[in-house]
Amino acid sequence: MNLEGVEKTMLLTLFAKAKHSQQKNHKFYDSKAIEVISKVNYDFSKAEKDKQMQLGTIARTIVLDDMVSDYIHDHPDCTIVNIASGMDTRFNRLDNGRITWYNVDLENSANYRLKYIEDTDRVKTLAYSAMDPAWAQEIKIRNDVLFIVEGLTMYLNQKDVVDIINVIERNFDRCTIFMEIMPPISVKNTKEVSIEDTDAKFTWGVEKGYELTKFNHNLKWIKDVNLFDGVNVYKPHYRIVTWLPILRKRMDYIAVLEK
Repeated sequence: MNLEGVEKTMLLTLFAKAKHSQQKNHKFYDSKAIEVISKVNYDFSKAEKDKQMQLGTIARTIVLDDMVSDYIHDHPDCTIVNIASGMDTRFNRLDNGRITWYNVDLENSANYRLKYIEDTDRVKTLAYSAMDPAWAQEIKIRNDVLFIVEGLTMYLNQKDVVDIINVIERNFDRCTIFMEIMPPISVKNTKEVSIEDTDAKFTWGVEKGYELTKFNHNLKWIKDVNLFDGVNVYKPHYRIVTWLPILRKRMDYIAVLEK
Protein backbone atom coordinates (compact mmCIF):
# COMPACT_ATOMS: atom_id res chain seq x y z
CA MET A 1 0.00 0.00 0.00
CA ASN A 2 1.44 3.36 -1.03
CA LEU A 3 -1.05 5.72 0.63
CA GLU A 4 0.41 8.52 2.72
CA GLY A 5 -0.88 10.88 5.43
CA VAL A 6 -4.39 12.16 4.82
CA GLU A 7 -4.87 9.60 2.03
CA LYS A 8 -5.02 6.83 4.63
CA THR A 9 -8.04 8.40 6.31
CA MET A 10 -10.22 7.22 3.42
CA LEU A 11 -9.64 3.66 4.61
CA LEU A 12 -10.58 4.54 8.19
CA THR A 13 -13.93 6.02 7.21
CA LEU A 14 -14.64 3.08 4.90
CA PHE A 15 -13.85 0.73 7.78
CA ALA A 16 -16.28 2.61 10.03
CA LYS A 17 -19.05 2.31 7.43
CA ALA A 18 -18.39 -1.38 6.91
CA LYS A 19 -18.39 -2.08 10.63
CA HIS A 20 -21.59 -0.10 11.18
CA SER A 21 -23.30 -1.89 8.29
CA GLN A 22 -22.72 -5.21 10.02
CA GLN A 23 -24.26 -4.10 13.30
CA LYS A 24 -27.76 -5.21 14.13
CA ASN A 25 -29.05 -1.64 14.56
CA HIS A 26 -27.36 -0.17 11.48
CA LYS A 27 -28.88 3.03 10.09
CA PHE A 28 -27.44 2.48 6.61
CA TYR A 29 -26.13 -0.62 4.89
CA ASP A 30 -23.05 -0.44 2.70
CA SER A 31 -22.32 -3.77 1.03
CA LYS A 32 -19.55 -2.25 -1.10
CA ALA A 33 -17.72 -1.01 2.00
CA ILE A 34 -17.90 -4.48 3.53
CA GLU A 35 -16.62 -6.03 0.30
CA VAL A 36 -13.69 -3.63 -0.09
CA ILE A 37 -12.58 -3.77 3.55
CA SER A 38 -12.43 -7.55 3.31
CA LYS A 39 -9.85 -7.18 0.53
CA VAL A 40 -7.70 -4.32 1.84
CA ASN A 41 -4.43 -5.17 3.57
CA TYR A 42 -4.32 -2.59 6.37
CA ASP A 43 -4.01 -2.69 10.15
CA PHE A 44 -7.36 -1.43 11.40
CA SER A 45 -6.67 -2.16 15.08
CA LYS A 46 -6.57 1.53 16.05
CA ALA A 47 -9.62 2.31 13.93
CA GLU A 48 -11.41 -0.55 15.69
CA LYS A 49 -10.83 1.15 19.04
CA ASP A 50 -11.40 4.73 17.88
CA LYS A 51 -15.05 5.19 18.86
CA GLN A 52 -14.96 8.95 18.27
CA MET A 53 -13.84 8.52 14.65
CA GLN A 54 -16.48 5.85 14.11
CA LEU A 55 -19.27 7.96 15.62
CA GLY A 56 -18.28 10.98 13.55
CA THR A 57 -18.17 8.95 10.34
CA ILE A 58 -21.53 7.31 11.01
CA ALA A 59 -23.19 10.61 11.92
CA ARG A 60 -21.80 12.34 8.84
CA THR A 61 -22.89 9.47 6.59
CA ILE A 62 -26.42 9.51 8.00
CA VAL A 63 -26.73 13.28 7.52
CA LEU A 64 -25.18 13.44 4.04
CA ASP A 65 -27.01 10.36 2.78
CA ASP A 66 -30.26 12.02 3.79
CA MET A 67 -29.31 15.37 2.21
CA VAL A 68 -28.03 13.84 -1.02
CA SER A 69 -31.01 11.49 -1.25
CA ASP A 70 -33.37 14.47 -0.95
CA TYR A 71 -31.42 16.31 -3.66
CA ILE A 72 -31.61 13.30 -6.00
CA HIS A 73 -35.34 13.02 -5.33
CA ASP A 74 -35.83 16.64 -6.40
CA HIS A 75 -33.26 16.46 -9.25
CA PRO A 76 -33.45 12.87 -10.57
CA ASP A 77 -31.19 13.53 -13.57
CA CYS A 78 -28.58 15.58 -11.73
CA THR A 79 -24.79 15.39 -11.87
CA ILE A 80 -23.00 14.83 -8.55
CA VAL A 81 -19.31 15.65 -8.10
CA ASN A 82 -17.68 14.13 -5.02
CA ILE A 83 -14.51 16.13 -4.31
CA ALA A 84 -11.70 14.29 -2.48
CA SER A 85 -13.86 11.20 -2.79
CA GLY A 86 -11.42 8.70 -1.32
CA MET A 87 -13.13 5.31 -1.07
CA ASP A 88 -16.61 6.78 -0.77
CA THR A 89 -19.42 4.45 -1.85
CA ARG A 90 -22.42 6.77 -1.60
CA PHE A 91 -23.32 6.20 -5.25
CA ASN A 92 -23.85 2.51 -4.49
CA ARG A 93 -26.22 3.36 -1.65
CA LEU A 94 -28.25 6.13 -3.32
CA ASP A 95 -28.22 5.56 -7.09
CA ASN A 96 -31.63 6.04 -8.72
CA GLY A 97 -30.50 4.62 -12.07
CA ARG A 98 -30.35 8.08 -13.70
CA ILE A 99 -27.78 10.28 -11.96
CA THR A 100 -24.26 10.91 -13.27
CA TRP A 101 -21.47 10.75 -10.68
CA TYR A 102 -17.85 11.96 -10.69
CA ASN A 103 -15.24 11.18 -8.04
CA VAL A 104 -12.36 13.69 -7.90
CA ASP A 105 -9.19 12.87 -5.97
CA LEU A 106 -5.40 13.04 -6.12
CA GLU A 107 -3.83 10.66 -8.62
CA ASN A 108 -2.46 8.28 -5.99
CA SER A 109 -5.77 8.07 -4.16
CA ALA A 110 -7.77 7.80 -7.39
CA ASN A 111 -5.63 4.91 -8.64
CA TYR A 112 -5.92 3.16 -5.29
CA ARG A 113 -9.69 3.55 -5.39
CA LEU A 114 -9.92 2.05 -8.87
CA LYS A 115 -8.17 -1.11 -7.68
CA TYR A 116 -11.21 -1.89 -5.54
CA ILE A 117 -14.12 0.19 -6.87
CA GLU A 118 -14.44 0.24 -10.65
CA ASP A 119 -16.01 3.05 -12.65
CA THR A 120 -19.22 2.41 -14.59
CA ASP A 121 -21.05 4.09 -17.45
CA ARG A 122 -22.41 6.66 -14.97
CA VAL A 123 -19.51 6.85 -12.52
CA LYS A 124 -16.12 8.29 -13.47
CA THR A 125 -13.04 8.84 -11.32
CA LEU A 126 -10.95 11.94 -12.12
CA ALA A 127 -7.34 12.14 -10.91
CA TYR A 128 -6.86 15.79 -9.97
CA SER A 129 -6.17 17.95 -6.97
CA ALA A 130 -9.38 19.56 -5.75
CA MET A 131 -7.68 22.94 -6.26
CA ASP A 132 -6.82 22.25 -9.91
CA PRO A 133 -9.42 23.91 -12.18
CA ALA A 134 -8.72 21.35 -14.89
CA TRP A 135 -11.04 18.78 -13.32
CA ALA A 136 -14.03 21.08 -13.90
CA GLN A 137 -13.59 20.73 -17.67
CA GLU A 138 -14.05 16.96 -17.34
CA ILE A 139 -17.63 17.33 -16.14
CA LYS A 140 -19.71 16.67 -19.24
CA ILE A 141 -23.22 17.27 -17.89
CA ARG A 142 -22.97 20.72 -16.35
CA ASN A 143 -26.53 21.67 -15.46
CA ASP A 144 -28.05 20.88 -12.10
CA VAL A 145 -24.80 19.94 -10.36
CA LEU A 146 -24.35 18.99 -6.71
CA PHE A 147 -20.87 19.15 -5.18
CA ILE A 148 -20.03 17.13 -2.08
CA VAL A 149 -16.91 18.15 -0.13
CA GLU A 150 -16.73 15.68 2.74
CA GLY A 151 -13.90 15.07 5.20
CA LEU A 152 -11.48 17.43 3.43
CA THR A 153 -11.51 21.09 4.45
CA MET A 154 -10.28 20.47 8.00
CA TYR A 155 -6.97 19.18 6.58
CA LEU A 156 -6.41 22.21 4.31
CA ASN A 157 -5.47 25.85 4.73
CA GLN A 158 -7.81 28.74 3.95
CA LYS A 159 -6.27 29.44 0.54
CA ASP A 160 -6.92 25.85 -0.55
CA VAL A 161 -10.55 26.05 0.56
CA VAL A 162 -10.99 29.35 -1.27
CA ASP A 163 -9.44 27.84 -4.40
CA ILE A 164 -11.91 24.93 -4.33
CA ILE A 165 -14.87 27.27 -3.90
CA ASN A 166 -13.66 29.48 -6.74
CA VAL A 167 -13.10 26.55 -9.12
CA ILE A 168 -16.70 25.50 -8.56
CA GLU A 169 -18.23 28.96 -8.81
CA ARG A 170 -16.26 30.05 -11.88
CA ASN A 171 -17.02 26.92 -13.90
CA PHE A 172 -20.66 26.16 -13.13
CA ASP A 173 -23.63 28.46 -13.68
CA ARG A 174 -26.09 26.67 -11.42
CA CYS A 175 -25.00 24.43 -8.60
CA THR A 176 -25.33 23.43 -4.95
CA ILE A 177 -22.46 22.70 -2.56
CA PHE A 178 -22.56 20.48 0.53
CA MET A 179 -19.28 21.24 2.33
CA GLU A 180 -18.29 19.70 5.65
CA ILE A 181 -16.68 22.20 8.02
CA MET A 182 -14.98 21.69 11.38
CA PRO A 183 -15.35 24.57 13.88
CA PRO A 184 -12.04 26.20 14.89
CA ILE A 185 -12.41 25.12 18.52
CA SER A 186 -12.54 21.48 17.38
CA VAL A 187 -9.65 21.94 14.96
CA LYS A 188 -7.54 22.80 18.00
CA ASN A 189 -8.91 20.25 20.45
CA THR A 190 -10.19 17.18 18.60
CA LYS A 191 -8.05 14.07 19.05
CA GLU A 192 -8.84 10.94 17.04
CA VAL A 193 -6.25 8.24 17.63
CA SER A 194 -6.64 6.47 14.29
CA ILE A 195 -6.46 9.78 12.38
CA GLU A 196 -3.33 10.92 14.21
CA ASP A 197 -1.74 7.56 13.48
CA THR A 198 -1.82 8.46 9.76
CA ASP A 199 0.07 11.72 10.48
CA ALA A 200 -2.96 13.68 9.23
CA LYS A 201 -3.60 16.91 11.16
CA PHE A 202 -6.68 19.09 11.51
CA THR A 203 -5.68 22.60 10.43
CA TRP A 204 -8.65 24.79 9.39
CA GLY A 205 -12.26 25.64 10.11
CA VAL A 206 -14.82 28.44 10.50
CA GLU A 207 -17.60 28.78 13.04
CA LYS A 208 -20.50 29.26 10.61
CA GLY A 209 -21.03 28.34 6.98
CA TYR A 210 -22.08 31.86 5.93
CA GLU A 211 -18.43 32.87 6.46
CA LEU A 212 -17.65 30.95 3.26
CA THR A 213 -19.54 33.52 1.21
CA LYS A 214 -16.88 36.08 2.16
CA PHE A 215 -14.51 34.14 -0.11
CA ASN A 216 -16.85 34.34 -3.10
CA HIS A 217 -19.77 36.76 -3.13
CA ASN A 218 -21.53 34.94 -5.99
CA LEU A 219 -22.44 32.09 -3.66
CA LYS A 220 -25.45 32.20 -1.39
CA TRP A 221 -25.41 30.55 2.03
CA ILE A 222 -28.57 28.49 2.62
CA LYS A 223 -28.08 26.73 5.95
CA ASP A 224 -25.78 24.68 8.18
CA VAL A 225 -26.71 21.11 9.14
CA ASN A 226 -25.10 19.98 12.37
CA LEU A 227 -23.79 16.41 12.41
CA PHE A 228 -25.39 15.90 15.80
CA ASP A 229 -28.55 15.38 13.71
CA GLY A 230 -26.95 12.14 12.55
CA VAL A 231 -25.79 11.24 16.06
CA ASN A 232 -29.38 11.59 17.26
CA VAL A 233 -30.58 9.12 14.62
CA TYR A 234 -27.86 6.61 15.52
CA LYS A 235 -27.94 7.13 19.29
CA PRO A 236 -31.35 8.65 20.19
CA HIS A 237 -30.53 8.85 23.89
CA TYR A 238 -27.82 11.41 23.04
CA ARG A 239 -30.63 13.91 22.41
CA ILE A 240 -30.48 14.68 26.11
CA VAL A 241 -27.27 16.65 25.56
CA THR A 242 -26.83 17.27 21.81
CA TRP A 243 -29.10 20.33 21.88
CA LEU A 244 -26.68 22.17 24.18
CA PRO A 245 -25.11 25.14 22.34
CA ILE A 246 -21.73 24.54 23.99
CA LEU A 247 -21.62 21.08 22.39
CA ARG A 248 -23.21 21.94 19.03
CA LYS A 249 -20.63 24.63 18.32
CA ARG A 250 -17.91 21.98 18.64
CA MET A 251 -19.48 19.55 16.17
CA ASP A 252 -18.75 19.45 12.43
CA TYR A 253 -21.53 20.67 10.18
CA ILE A 254 -22.49 20.62 6.51
CA ALA A 255 -22.61 24.11 5.02
CA VAL A 256 -25.08 24.38 2.15
CA LEU A 257 -24.24 26.95 -0.53
CA GLU A 258 -25.96 27.69 -3.83
CA LYS A 259 -25.29 29.57 -7.04
